[in-house]
Amino acid sequence: MDYIHDLRKEIGPRKIILNCAGALIIRDGRILFQRRTDNGRWGLIGGLLEMNETYQQAALREIREETGLEVRLDHFLGIFHNHNMVWSNGDAAHVISAMFTATIVSGEPRIDEESYELRFFGKEEIPELFAVDHIAALEAYFRGVRRPMLQENVYKAND
Repeated sequence: MDYIHDLRKEIGPRKIILNCAGALIIRDGRILFQRRTDNGRWGLIGGLLEMNETYQQAALREIREETGLEVRLDHFLGIFHNHNMVWSNGDAAHVISAMFTATIVSGEPRIDEESYELRFFGKEEIPELFAVDHIAALEAYFRGVRRPMLQENVYKAND
């Protein structure tokens, strides 16, 4: 996250393009959601890519950091846009999110500093979500979208 903090120091809250990755973590037909500490609202698990990270690597890292879970990414749902994301501090972005479905391999959900609460919801119980890209990913999932996993190249930085 240092990259984004450094960038924001230079440009302030101006709108930028940010890449994110996340997943619908499924257990017993229910989806795991996070009530976030930055806005008090519900969303899917995921976050910003770090420098030289792929979408899949970012999704796995964010899930581990925010929930303590180890997961397997099963399907690629698609790329979803939030053209007008604004955080509580005024930072603005066009967020491009790669979203996956995931199955828990090990662990039990536990909150971190980014979460007030983690909870599984069935389709009829899902709370209002804060981000349009999360809403679009959820709609794709319920329409039955299940794409093969991305074949991402892994960038090797020259040290």
